[in-house]
Amino acid sequence: MTFRLKRGAAPRSWTTPRKGTKWLKRPGPGPHAQDQSMPLLLVLRDVRSIVTSAREARILLRSGAVRVDGAIAKDLDRGLGLMDTLSFAAPLDAHYRVMKDRRGKLALVTIPATEATVKLARVRFKHAVRGGRVEVTLHDGRNLLVPANSPYRVGDSLKIAVPGQKVVEHLPLAPGALAYVSGGTHVGELARVDRVEVRNSSQPNLVHFKEGFSTVKEYVFVVGQNAPEVTIGEGADR
Repeated sequence: MTFRLKRGAAPRSWTTPRKGTKWLKRPGPGPHAQDQSMPLLLVLRDVRSIVTSAREARILLRSGAVRVDGAIAKDLDRGLGLMDTLSFAAPLDAHYRVMKDRRGKLALVTIPATEATVKLARVRFKHAVRGGRVEVTLHDGRNLLVPANSPYRVGDSLKIAVPGQKVVEHLPLAPGALAYVSGGTHVGELARVDRVEVRNSSQPNLVHFKEGFSTVKEYVFVVGQNAPEVTIGEGADR
C-alpha cells in the first residue's frame, strides 16, 4: 500500500523543501504519530541525499546496509521519530539519532557507533498483566514486561539496548534530573527538573524547571542526571 500526502500538507516537523514534487510519501502505521515522524524514504532521499530516487532507496535497503534501532530496515514507509537511531554500513559508515531542533523540526544528529546500539525511551503507560507482572509501553511503541515491583513510572525514561530490549538504566522523572523538552515553546532545550505538579483535574500535569519555566509532563523526556546519557546534538543545550 502506498501512503502519500500533498507537499503543502506535510507536517511542520518535517525538514523537506517547500517546493518540489506535488506528492510526498508519508509514514505508514507505526510506533510514531505521522506528524512526529518522517518516512525513511524522505530521510534517505530528501534530507541526507544518499539516494536520488525511490528505486535507489529500495536497492539500498535490499543490501542490508541500513539499520533503524539496530535492526535491518526493510520498509521505506517506516517512520523515524524522536530518539530513533539510523545507521549505515560501510562505505558510508555513519550513525544518527533523530532529535528536534529549536524550531521543533526533526533533525538527524551524528552519533558515535557505540551509541547506535542504545536508545532512550520514555514510559507512556504502565498496567498490570497476567502472571503478576507489569507491562510498560514506551514512546516508540515498545511494550516491556517487567516485575511487579518495578520502580518504573509514567514519565520516567529507560535506556535500552537495541535491537534487543534489555533495560540498561532507569532514569526517573524526579527533582534534579536533566530533561529534554520535546514540544512547546522550549522545544529542543535541556533543563533541570525542579518539581512535578500533579493536577487533580482534566488539565495535564506540569513539570517546573529550575531555569524558570514549565511545560506539560508529556513534553518532558529525562535524558540523564549530571549529563545526557546519549548525544542529543548542539541544538539542545543547557
